[in-house]
Amino acid sequence: SYVADGDALRGTLVLMIGLAAAFGGGPVTAAVLHRVDHGGPIEQAGNVLRGGAWIGAMERTAIFVTLAAGWPHGLAIVLAMKGLGRYPELKQPGAAERFIIGSFTSVLWAIAWAGVLWALLN
Repeated sequence: SYVADGDALRGTLVLMIGLAAAFGGGPVTAAVLHRVDHGGPIEQAGNVLRGGAWIGAMERTAIFVTLAAGWPHGLAIVLAMKGLGRYPELKQPGAAERFIIGSFTSVLWAIAWAGVLWALLN
């Protein structure tokens, strides 16, 4: 029926935009970090902050899902969890700066895709 086709299209759209939000942000974040890395403490902090690609993908997925579900408060929970999980590593030289730059880039990417979804569905 027409309604079922519309629901399938809507679901496919949400899935495709969600994948772009989750996995497209990795290369963007890496490019931004590469731009600010100059062989100093920020670049060296990449050796301390292990698992950033996977953590970033999960972070962007969680942010996109909370915003797509209409629960923006989830954004604060995601960011708090990430900050608490990384807290011990942030004392290393350059780690806090790399964490902030990477997190902001990643979060803004996910928020932008949630905005694209909202614009297309409303």
